[in-house]
Amino acid sequence: MTTVIYELREHVAVLTLNRPESLNALNLAMIDHLRASTERAAFDRQARAVLLQGAGDHFMAGGDIKWFRDQLALPPQERQRRFEQVIADVHGSILALKGMGKPVVAAVQGAVAGFGMSLMMACDMVVAADNAYFTLAYSNIALSPDGGATWSLPRQVGLKQAMEIALLGERFDAARARELGLLNRVVAPERLAGEALALAQRLASGPAAAFARTKALLNRSSETSLETQLQAEQHAFAACGAEADFTEGLAAFFDRRPASYHQ
Repeated sequence: MTTVIYELREHVAVLTLNRPESLNALNLAMIDHLRASTERAAFDRQARAVLLQGAGDHFMAGGDIKWFRDQLALPPQERQRRFEQVIADVHGSILALKGMGKPVVAAVQGAVAGFGMSLMMACDMVVAADNAYFTLAYSNIALSPDGGATWSLPRQVGLKQAMEIALLGERFDAARARELGLLNRVVAPERLAGEALALAQRLASGPAAAFARTKALLNRSSETSLETQLQAEQHAFAACGAEADFTEGLAAFFDRRPASYHQ
C-alpha cells in the first residue's frame, strides 16, 4: 500500500497522505512517497494546481513516535547521523512544494501536529475543518522543529507568536489558527473535501504563468530589498504581458465573459 496516493482530477494533482490507522504519521515509507509525489506534481504538465490532504479523520499527527523510540537503541553519534539523513529526505518535499510554479492548497482536519503543521505551512493556501487542532509539538519530546517550520511560522504569525507556538508546544484550535493567519478558510468537516477541491480547481483554471510568477514574488518578498523586489516585479509583469493568457484575459474583460485559459 502506498502511503501517499497520487490522483489527477481536472488538472489538480491530489496528494492524499494514506496512513489513516496511524493518523497519517510520517514514517520512512511516507517520506519517500511524499517526496516522489510532490516532485511528480511539480513536473506533471497535466497538473496546474495541487491539493494535499489526509485520508481518514486527520491530516497528520507528526512523525512516527514508534520509529523515534526505536532509534534510542543506536549510539548517540549514530543516531545523530541517522537523523541528519532522514531530515534531509523529509525536506525534499518541502522544497518541492515551495518551489513549484503551481498553487498548492492544503485541506486539513483533526490532528495537524509536528511535521504535519510544517507541511501545512509549506502550502500556499489552507482550508481547515473546524475540528482541526494544531500543535508544533517538537519541544514536547525535546526536539527542535523541521520541515521549514522555523522559516514559515514567524513569516505567517510573527516572531513572538512563533516563539510561543514553538517553545510551549501547546495545542490550539482552528479558530485560533485562523486568527493567527495560518488558515484561509474554516468549514464544517463534511464540507472540507469539496471546498478544498473547488478552490484547487479554481486555481487550476487560472493563468498558470501569472500564478507561478506571483507565487515566486511573494515567497521571496521578505528576503529582498524594496528596490530588488520592484525590479523583480517589473520583469515578471513584462513577462506576463507577453503571454497568450494576457491576451485572453484582456479579451475576456472587454467581452464581459469568463476568461478561458490553457486552450
